[in-house]
Amino acid sequence: MDPVETYINTFPAEVQTLLLQIRATIVAAAPQAQESISYGMPAYKTEGKALVYFAGFKHHIGFYATPTGHSAFAAELAAYKQGKGSVQFPLDQPVPYDLISRMVAFRAQENKENSGKK
Repeated sequence: MDPVETYINTFPAEVQTLLLQIRATIVAAAPQAQESISYGMPAYKTEGKALVYFAGFKHHIGFYATPTGHSAFAAELAAYKQGKGSVQFPLDQPVPYDLISRMVAFRAQENKENSGKK
């Protein structure tokens, strides 16, 4: 079993389902991303730079797309509790997978542009 699966399997079944869907959403939006565990949570990189992270908690899922990834989607994220570069998606509300997909794609493009590639 890979490290991300091991991480996800530490959560109750209903949370595992959400985490697996977030993982699939990230991979679909950035198939070139390298997956690992960093800072104790699933982490993704493109162009050798951080892309996004996610983590499960008792009452929410944390999603981390760096400050630029969050500022670009500030209006859509306004309904959620946030920190600098982080957002909390409550477990008792639908997870906005489409928004996550768009944030990942935005960050992947940002990493590509910052690497000098077109």
